[in-house]
Amino acid sequence: MDVKKFDLQGYLTKGVEKIVDRSVRAVISNPAQSLYMASFAKSVKKAAAYRKAQEDNGEHIPPFLICSITDTCNLNCAGCYARANHACHDVSKKPQLTAKEWDSVFSQASDMGISFILLAGGEPTVRRDVIRAAAHHRDILFPVFTNGVYLDDKYFALFEKCRNIVPIMSIEGGREATDKRRGKGMYDRLISNMKRLKAQGLIFGASVTVTSKNLDEVASERFLKTLANEGCKAVIYVEYVPVGQDDGELAFDDEIRERFEKRFNGLRERFDKMVLVAFPGDEKSSGGCIAAGRGFFHINSSGGAEPCPFSPYSDVNVIDTGLREALRSKLFTALQSGGLLMEEHRGGCVLFEKKDAVEDLIAQK
Repeated sequence: MDVKKFDLQGYLTKGVEKIVDRSVRAVISNPAQSLYMASFAKSVKKAAAYRKAQEDNGEHIPPFLICSITDTCNLNCAGCYARANHACHDVSKKPQLTAKEWDSVFSQASDMGISFILLAGGEPTVRRDVIRAAAHHRDILFPVFTNGVYLDDKYFALFEKCRNIVPIMSIEGGREATDKRRGKGMYDRLISNMKRLKAQGLIFGASVTVTSKNLDEVASERFLKTLANEGCKAVIYVEYVPVGQDDGELAFDDEIRERFEKRFNGLRERFDKMVLVAFPGDEKSSGGCIAAGRGFFHINSSGGAEPCPFSPYSDVNVIDTGLREALRSKLFTALQSGGLLMEEHRGGCVLFEKKDAVEDLIAQK
């Protein structure tokens, strides 16, 4: 693929349109959610037109943003990239952005035509103030990646009132796999949350870390039928990124990745009323990794603009520069103009694997 001729903005816009189209179909029987999605679909088209105009003027703006709104987490899950990157509060001790500062970030994102902001952590639901601030930005959809422990009456009321806040609960497969990674009783807690969300007519999704070991379980009709029966409308598969010296066998190789992609595409056809997303996705069809501002970028809990959550390196802070200027950082510019994002790699994240090269870019003045 000729990367220079590759229409990245067109590729991303089509991807967004597919997600929105599937989302509309997924909620067609839910009047409240259908009403919001119809309004959101109009906002997405307007945002895409703005990004296209900016692209024609030489400024590339991605449609997605990931915000880790806290570094605090109540769990200690096996293989957690945040703890491996020393990004959790008990290790980092870094100052956190205020709700007002996050609200400013969301406003800037809206002005730039960013339509999706994924709220992560740590455990994002410990920052109720930030999630309430996000709820006011109706032209942005905020999937909230949560372990589900802190979902209480106030959160269920917020989800019902503000349909742009969508809980995405982390699950690893069945009870045995989920409890093994996340702690005893977590599977039953997640299923209990799902039943309540379904009973209240609320939209929610699931996030699944897929490895070479659990692929057959989580990328199966049986697993998706279980989630669908509980009312789940979206499943986001996150390819496992090795975080230690002894877990490399959990990562995909080319053969396993090809097997997963075949399974995933088949499931998409059979479960056409669910939104199924694979992250990081097919890098071959997207001209390489879409991190570092190509398709998305990451803001950590202290405001540092990073290529992605798996690559915790930053040379600017959005509080100092603003969101738009952060996209033009030396690090992002170097990654986009160089060949690192297109390099071959094992595992879900080329930048995580090539972290020495990223550190070298940071060190260059």
